[in-house]
Amino acid sequence: MAGLTLKVTNRSRKGLKGLPSSIEVPNDATVEDAKKAIARAAKVSDHNRIGIFDPVSRKTIKDRNSLLRDQVEVVKRGELLVKDLGPQIGWRLVYVVEYLGPLIFHPLFLGLRDHLYPAVWPLIKNHLPYAPQYNSELSSTQKLAFAIIMAHFVKRELETLFLHKFAANTMPFAYVFRNSFFYWTFAGLLGSLELYAPFSPAALAPEEPTILTYVGLALYFIGEVANFDVHWYLAHLRKPGETARKIPRGHGFGIVTCPNYMYEIIAWIGIILVTRSPTLLVFILIGTYYMYIWAWGKEKNYRAQFGDKYKKKRSVILPGLL
Repeated sequence: MAGLTLKVTNRSRKGLKGLPSSIEVPNDATVEDAKKAIARAAKVSDHNRIGIFDPVSRKTIKDRNSLLRDQVEVVKRGELLVKDLGPQIGWRLVYVVEYLGPLIFHPLFLGLRDHLYPAVWPLIKNHLPYAPQYNSELSSTQKLAFAIIMAHFVKRELETLFLHKFAANTMPFAYVFRNSFFYWTFAGLLGSLELYAPFSPAALAPEEPTILTYVGLALYFIGEVANFDVHWYLAHLRKPGETARKIPRGHGFGIVTCPNYMYEIIAWIGIILVTRSPTLLVFILIGTYYMYIWAWGKEKNYRAQFGDKYKKKRSVILPGLL
């Protein structure tokens, strides 16, 4: 079967030095195969630096395992747009670093509780939005908050290391700082600084579990288990050796575009009900905004790729809302 001969064009003005005018690849070549061929010709040591873009939309072709022959405009025009993406870092490592922040900060502030907060209490007690109270003992709600938050991020780390499959190998190195800032700052630094304070809402919560606690725990466990179920399903959606993208079905995909995001939000609503934490509420509100944007991008991709085979969704992460 005849291969593909594709013109190679720099996407940016600066351009990649040594770029070949064209490449020849087998008919069954993937996007990653094209990256490797271009990297060899241009003498670029890391083929992950090579970004390949659609010649019409000029958007990156993210799925490294997709076949070049399935890229309609690439085949129609016989052209690839190429850009040097700069130093790269593995997607898996980026996620590991992201989720590491909360796993560091929560034990840290729990350990510093008896040393940090007595020093700052006199300075802030008259500036709290509620009647100042100080609970020197760690409350049952704070202990529970520590357990469920640590369990959540341990789960995320284990999924990243052993379950998730990534369409791209790497991302630009600088992104690790941008991506980590959100988790390290809100779920990590600010979240733990507030939660374990002797004057936080969690510290002043009733010692015996309330209906709010039980509802929160129910939502947390439902969200975590269902989220894992979706991640497991997506990781095994393609059989070994398959490269074509598939329409996910069941597991909540009939309700919203990205049920993993829906269940993630449900789990965090549960955490917030248990902890009474305003900081974690801000964290998940910001997170929901970004998940909504990502989910709409996924919805648009499904519509463009599968056409009438795909049932369009009006809600992408929360039924009837978002």
